[in-house]
Amino acid sequence: MRRILLAITLIAGISFGAKAQELGARFGDIRGGDVSVDAVFSTGEFSRIHTNLGSTVNQVAVAALWDFKYRPFQIENETFYWYLGAGPFLGIGNNFSLGIVGEIGVEYQFSGAPLAFGVDWRPGYRLIDDVDFSVGGISLNLRYVFRD
Repeated sequence: MRRILLAITLIAGISFGAKAQELGARFGDIRGGDVSVDAVFSTGEFSRIHTNLGSTVNQVAVAALWDFKYRPFQIENETFYWYLGAGPFLGIGNNFSLGIVGEIGVEYQFSGAPLAFGVDWRPGYRLIDDVDFSVGGISLNLRYVFRD
């Protein structure tokens, strides 16, 4: 329980200190469960930090990915953003896990509402507790967009 509170405090502190642009939920195949808290922090015009905090009965998992490509593209009159990134994940619980995940996805930010919807894929390579490669799965992200 202390670990869960520490992880939540850490994510909240980073959120307030770094001015999170998006905060919401992630649904799908992630390290630590099928649903997690999802947050995005801008680090520049075309880069960002994409973090997740999820839990299951047996484990709490945290992932922090640096999306180093975050470029817009147009389909008809709508703007979409694609992103590509990588970063560490940590799982704490009955088993300890540490590894690296990659991410590639596309996101749409609604112009009339402060919402963003994204779809991404995250393959992963676990290095500690066991060594394995996972092709991951498709995940859906729904986040509230904080605007200045």
